[in-house]
Amino acid sequence: MKRRMMIHRLAGIACAAALGTLTGAASAQAWPDKPIRFIVPSTPGGTLDMVARILSESMQPLINQTIIVDNKAGAAGIIGVGELMKAPRDGHTVLIHISGGVTEIPHVIKTPYDPFKDLKPLVELGGSGLVLVANPQFAPNSLKEIVAYAKANPGKTSYASYSPGTISHTLGVELNRVAGIDLVHVGYKGSVPALQDVMGGQVPMMFDGPATSLPQIQGGKVKALAVTSPRRMALLPDVPTVAEAGFSTLTQLSGLIMFVSPDVPAAVQDRLRELTLRIVQMPKYRERLATLGIDPGSAATPEEMSRSLRSDSDRHAALLSSVGFPKP
Repeated sequence: MKRRMMIHRLAGIACAAALGTLTGAASAQAWPDKPIRFIVPSTPGGTLDMVARILSESMQPLINQTIIVDNKAGAAGIIGVGELMKAPRDGHTVLIHISGGVTEIPHVIKTPYDPFKDLKPLVELGGSGLVLVANPQFAPNSLKEIVAYAKANPGKTSYASYSPGTISHTLGVELNRVAGIDLVHVGYKGSVPALQDVMGGQVPMMFDGPATSLPQIQGGKVKALAVTSPRRMALLPDVPTVAEAGFSTLTQLSGLIMFVSPDVPAAVQDRLRELTLRIVQMPKYRERLATLGIDPGSAATPEEMSRSLRSDSDRHAALLSSVGFPKP
């Protein structure tokens, strides 16, 4: 009797497992069976928004479904993440967010979610370094000259960031640490006001994203002194990397990532990832990103991306702690 019960029980488990596999496969085959929603936690016209729209234009013909780019700006991306968490977990709602939404923001603002438990990075869509830009009248014309200038003028040289606690802030913290200088941080609420004050001479320099700084560089309103990407930017071929200037620890990228809820069916995640990776490799997609100063994403697995994001988060937290930045 016990033996028969055990056999029935094992058979039941096997059937359940097989049914789960079949259900997952069926979900993937049915996906997408309705419009897909790209949640973008920024305003229209920003870098995230532009990349989301480029991706949607390439994806729509392949899936024969409408893709809605839904801008949910505010609260440093928290509103957008909240929209993802409220949505059905069927793979028809994804989040297009910057890596800093996971590695930086939770160290600045208390978030109502755990970025490493409630968000799963699925595909790296692209990435770019920041550009160190300065007022044209600022005497230094290189990163090394900035260090020399700051040493000759201790406590009198400042730099702007587009938001306290972000990479635009901590790059200056890291430069202070490795160069033994004391640049004074001036935080702003966004790139536009920070750049305006750099152009106006109120603050001599800042680390900024290429999408907002490139037009000002091309217009001669600011000068570019270095980029934090591993290699020179295609649109700024004459601007050296921070590593070329002797400060390799400043090499950092801001990633643009497609996130999903972890409990979206695995088969649907695989299908969405496969489709998106195919688009990321398309020459037209890469060319359009290049016009924004963005390199195409890698084929890193979700597990590799998670490890990298956690490492960056720990490093970011340590830098903020070193200058007494308050924990949220």
